Amino acid sequence: MAKENKKEDLEALRHSTEHILTQAMLKLYPGIKMAMGPAIENGFYFDFQYDDPSTDSASPTSTSSVFALSKRSASKGSPQAGSRQAHKISEEDFPKIEAEMKKIIKENLPFRKEEMEVSEAKKLFTDNPYKQEWLNEIEARGEKATLYWTDQAFVDLCAGPHVKSTGEIKAFKLLSIAGAYWRGDEKNKMLVRLYGTAFDSQKDLDEYLHQLEEAKKRDHRKIAQEQELFFIDEEFGKGLPLWLPKGAILRQLIMDFALKSYFAKGYQLVATPHIANKILWERSGHWNFYRGSMYSPMQIDEEEFVIKPMNCPGHVKIYNFKLRSYRDLPLKFTEMGTVYRYEKSGELSGLTRVRGFTQDDAHIFCTPEQLQDILIETIGLTRYILGTFGFKDVKISLSVRDPNNKDKYLGSDETWQLAEKALEEALKKEKLSFERFEGEATFYGPKIDVLVRDAIGRKHQLSTIQVDFNFPQKFDMNYIDKNGQKQRPIMIHRALLGSLERFIGVLIEHCAGAFPFWLSPEQIWVIPISQDHEKYARKVNETLQEKGFRSFLKNESGTINKKIREGEIGRIPYLLVVGDKEIKSKSVAVRERGKKKVTVLKLDEFINKAEKENTQK
Repeated sequence: MAKENKKEDLEALRHSTEHILTQAMLKLYPGIKMAMGPAIENGFYFDFQYDDPSTDSASPTSTSSVFALSKRSASKGSPQAGSRQAHKISEEDFPKIEAEMKKIIKENLPFRKEEMEVSEAKKLFTDNPYKQEWLNEIEARGEKATLYWTDQAFVDLCAGPHVKSTGEIKAFKLLSIAGAYWRGDEKNKMLVRLYGTAFDSQKDLDEYLHQLEEAKKRDHRKIAQEQELFFIDEEFGKGLPLWLPKGAILRQLIMDFALKSYFAKGYQLVATPHIANKILWERSGHWNFYRGSMYSPMQIDEEEFVIKPMNCPGHVKIYNFKLRSYRDLPLKFTEMGTVYRYEKSGELSGLTRVRGFTQDDAHIFCTPEQLQDILIETIGLTRYILGTFGFKDVKISLSVRDPNNKDKYLGSDETWQLAEKALEEALKKEKLSFERFEGEATFYGPKIDVLVRDAIGRKHQLSTIQVDFNFPQKFDMNYIDKNGQKQRPIMIHRALLGSLERFIGVLIEHCAGAFPFWLSPEQIWVIPISQDHEKYARKVNETLQEKGFRSFLKNESGTINKKIREGEIGRIPYLLVVGDKEIKSKSVAVRERGKKKVTVLKLDEFINKAEKENTQK
């Protein structure tokens, strides 16, 4: 509870800092129209409209007016003071804005909450179409408007909560500037968004800023460019990564390892098409409840087909291919299934937010009596998979139904109690601490989400294990029990890597592109000092390839120092340099990633070392 209170206090602190930012911006840039500015997971943001005063103001739904936003300061040739061009707000203005915020903080102005009729609130924001839109919605709900005043100097529509006064803000920082559509809708006007953060202490802020700097160095998009792993081509399509040879190898290695691990636990491989009849998605409920994330149907003959956002209905159909006996259960189907979901352009980000991605999807069908053992096995498998990739620090959230609002959920009390108890007991037997979130379960069953902590302390949600009472009912799934009676199986959805694309993005940043030897797309480079040494280098490379290593001969033009530098940038685990001495002694000069010392080893000795490392996961 104390932990939850601290989180709420931090949100209030950040929300209050955003109000101070807004107040400072209105003073520095009087032409601003404030839109919205919430607290978010690691900070806050403020959206505003700031048009060139020489143009007419546009409505929130207009796209004709362009905001004044620049990453650079105005050039020397910019119009002088007195011209009608708006000042271009950029990150270079942050010190000035922060200085104004500090003045407000120093005044220690109290935050005051007030409720009033919508008609009165509208008078306070007469010239602000964004606030008017919010107020119209509040009025439609039959509610009063809630406002927060910073003394008498500033007021904004806000549900709160806030700290008592501006003087409670101890440490804050503006971080970046970007464009954002009003209410996230691409049809609406583009606004300017300022991001910032705030903490209880300067120490916490400094640690967070250090983490941000580390994150920039580890950005998977930057590393992928250096290592030639993947890229996004605008003409091919936003949010649709194209895998280059090295990235495709990395992706395949991960899939191969995961599938091998699943087969060892009795999973059976299945495959389903990328499209399915719209009727299927209507029956599954996706068409009604998930329509916003699905692409429009395509007409084929007299029927409509939809590109799949999920693999589940296909696996259900495979289960229903024939009548199952209790002796067949548990039945475990797995697929590296590629799905497609609509994401807004502004929300796409490298591999971590894409429109087409592959899931290590699996569905387990079992009897109620088997449920707990299956969950224990699945949680253990999750820990093994994630731990193999270096994610040993995990956090678990358990989402269960709201006991005071049972009508929202499908299934009987008995079934829900069975599933929730089985999930809790499985987590306890695996000795995993977890947070229980009432009311966070989906309508068709409780679930476990697994978050991992990366090398610089950030948390990422990867794995999901979910119990489902809905599909077995919707698709009339049955098995014959030992008494010859039809029974409904319990269905478990589980994706341990989650989205393969997102997983790889997180993994790249976790290891800063320095993949373990077994996972490195290029494990070894063989570099001859000169053309005289190329014959021996080629023989070494061929020997390594015959042994199954991903080894490459670097005999293109360029100095040896340049090639070594390229190998270091590419995070190649081993660079083997060969010259006269190495030819004579049938050895290689080994430069191991992250180590300055060069070691000379007989080729057989290096192979033994590399083979041992290749089996260590």
